[in-house]
Amino acid sequence: MPQPPLHLMAGLAAAGLIALTACSSGTSSDAGSPASFGDCEVYGDAGTVEMSPVADGVLTVQTTLPSPGWWKGISPDSIEGGYEYCLAANIAHRAGLDGVKVANVSFDALVAGQTKDFDIAMAQVSVTPEREEVVSFSEPYFDSNLGVLAPTDSGITEDNIGEQTIGVQVGTTSVNWVEDTLQPGSDAKNFQDTTAMVTAITSGLTDMAIQDTAIMLGFAKNSGGALEVIGQYESGEQYAAIYPQDSTDQDAMDAAIEAMREDGTLDKLSATWLGPELGGDPAAVPVWTVR
Repeated sequence: MPQPPLHLMAGLAAAGLIALTACSSGTSSDAGSPASFGDCEVYGDAGTVEMSPVADGVLTVQTTLPSPGWWKGISPDSIEGGYEYCLAANIAHRAGLDGVKVANVSFDALVAGQTKDFDIAMAQVSVTPEREEVVSFSEPYFDSNLGVLAPTDSGITEDNIGEQTIGVQVGTTSVNWVEDTLQPGSDAKNFQDTTAMVTAITSGLTDMAIQDTAIMLGFAKNSGGALEVIGQYESGEQYAAIYPQDSTDQDAMDAAIEAMREDGTLDKLSATWLGPELGGDPAAVPVWTVR
């Protein structure tokens, strides 16, 4: 599904905030199965995971939209694919559930443990000691670096990046990394969501933005050639899902994620959704060092 122009994404995302929907179109890899998981292929045996979801028959998943490559669609009722959505679909399939219900929430609220009424949340959340104090994380499902998004032919390099105005998203690990490591003592420009941060580049409010490489690749692809990911920094970060506090299903879903790592499902999801949907392989972006 084509993504809309960047200047429309913020309004569309806001309109869908906290909205819930059960996805009802798509296919399952099991012939004759009544389960519906959008465009996702599901792997493994249904019913091998035992859990008690908050809503009967479906897995309720929270995320922050839009998120190209990770969630195919810009509002809960339009989601039909993407790495994280299909990861949720595979958990639901293995739990013998009929579908996935998507909730769009604030990223800042999510990592602060302020959301409720969900089974699992996935929004490219990096595991940090600070976040582990307030939320419960799953087994990691993705390794992530920090990508530099800038106008095409900007002339920004790893040598002069310290002189640029940098945008970051509130609540992300990029904030402290930019202010403590890349530009010590500086105050990066903070934005409430990724769409606003990216729009600031195209409007000239900032020279560039730094956030997870895979996320930045998605916005570069949707910019019509106006933006590109020119470099990335190794962060040692991993993405993991967030569980509600005192979740009774955490162990079961952790086991499902680990099984998907071992049986190659996570690799299949990456090959299907991240490279093609993001317009580039995160591993192909040049790795920069802090000068």
